[in-house]
Amino acid sequence: MDIWLYFLISVLTIILIFLIIKLLLIKKSIRGIRCELIRILESDTNNLLTVDTKNREIVALANTLNIEIKNLRTQRLQYENGNHELKRTITNISHDIRTPLTSISGYIDLIKENKEKQEEYIKIIERKTNDIINLTEQLFDFSKTIDISPNIIKEKVCINELLEETLANFYVLFKENNIVPEIKIEETKIYKMIDKNTIIRVFENILSNVTKYSNGNFKVKLDRNGKITFSNKSSSLDATTVEKIFDRYYTVENAKKSTGIGLSIAKQLVELNNGNIVGKYEKGNLIIEIEL
Repeated sequence: MDIWLYFLISVLTIILIFLIIKLLLIKKSIRGIRCELIRILESDTNNLLTVDTKNREIVALANTLNIEIKNLRTQRLQYENGNHELKRTITNISHDIRTPLTSISGYIDLIKENKEKQEEYIKIIERKTNDIINLTEQLFDFSKTIDISPNIIKEKVCINELLEETLANFYVLFKENNIVPEIKIEETKIYKMIDKNTIIRVFENILSNVTKYSNGNFKVKLDRNGKITFSNKSSSLDATTVEKIFDRYYTVENAKKSTGIGLSIAKQLVELNNGNIVGKYEKGNLIIEIEL
């Protein structure tokens, strides 16, 4: 009996020693991961975590942390690029605002000196004033990209009615810009669980770009599957630029006009509603498709 008890105690002692050693090795690995993680986060390096253990849980932990490190680097790069683009664009817009202001000041002096050409100079000042208005609208658009709220309230909304109401609100602007929209909306009511206000804002951003930059024709279609297609002729774009129109702070320069960043805002809002938005360029037409 004493022999079996001695044997059992010996086995348990060996197991205990083994577990203590294993625990110490795990603590060492975790301590090593913590120190290496701090070093990676504090330094500008592309290194990832490495482990010197075959413990599955420790290896899985290191792999998960490496995935998050990669995501963090991607987000940091996007943030830094976004800041750079924001500064560059605001600098350009500020310079563009200063140019027509200087020009307006000069023409005011000319009006005082030459009364015979007052009407001609006033028309030029009006054009320059409109340029400033367009530029300030762009600055306002930039400010809105910083204020995209992720807090949305979804409800059952009829897409047909929402699209028709938004189009009706743009009737006057369409008429002022000689745009006669071709509208095809599915008669069957289509309902989606969305945040109504954000989707209205999406439609408004797209329609606002249409009134500013369309060459005249404009088509809207809502099919039975709920896909919404906007199409308009646009000579200021090509297949290459269309690939970038949803990028934050991207603008398309065309003579004295440049498209705003409403489409970037639209993309963010559609994605907040778990939808998808894509842009295409076919036969001189900008085509935007939304699926909610």
